[in-house]
Amino acid sequence: MSPSQLASYIDHSLLKPDATRAEVKRICDEAYQYRFHAVCVNGSRVALAASLLEDSGIKVAATVGFPLGAVEGDVKRYETEAVVDNGAHEIDMVLNLGLLKQGESATIQREIRDVTEAAEGRPVKVIIEACLLTHDEKVKACKLVTMAGAHFVKTSTGFSRAGATFEDVKLLRQSIGEDFGVKAAGGIRDTKTALAMIDAGASRLGTSSSARIIDGLEPAASSDNE
Repeated sequence: MSPSQLASYIDHSLLKPDATRAEVKRICDEAYQYRFHAVCVNGSRVALAASLLEDSGIKVAATVGFPLGAVEGDVKRYETEAVVDNGAHEIDMVLNLGLLKQGESATIQREIRDVTEAAEGRPVKVIIEACLLTHDEKVKACKLVTMAGAHFVKTSTGFSRAGATFEDVKLLRQSIGEDFGVKAAGGIRDTKTALAMIDAGASRLGTSSSARIIDGLEPAASSDNE
């Protein structure tokens, strides 16, 4: 895989709560240099990232209900409307895990539909925080996400007890089929792991180690054959 091919999988992420304006500028500069698919930031940083990346072709992904997913569904809808107004091209929303575990499928679907409607056609990735779910709950979450009209299932926020695993990526891919997005995120810090996540079925990667991952490609594998 060439550097440009691998970069096209990556949402270059800066989601820590103490991220500064200078750090947002840095990740936008890196995204421009490496041509990552997107930068992923918290809602209050969307307008800044959008202004820095204007006309670059690089997307701005915004988190919604992050990192717990436990806020009211109306709040997630409002957050989505706000970040869209500020220039977001994609939405990464967190599923309400408590509602999932207590079987409130209709409420979860309505919440996801509200966010997808507010996104106005922009891709919506639903974070299921797989490390907190059983096998059956992961499969159920995938079914609800696809039925509700979102576009990706995402493994993790990176803020819980574990991030993406190869087993979870494979399970999500098997559960949703080939025509739906799977985003692996959390703990992807090197080239070998990134490539293995793609082999397992990930169509997008969320990571803050994006430059290191691209720079770690073997010279023989990184010759651009496009």
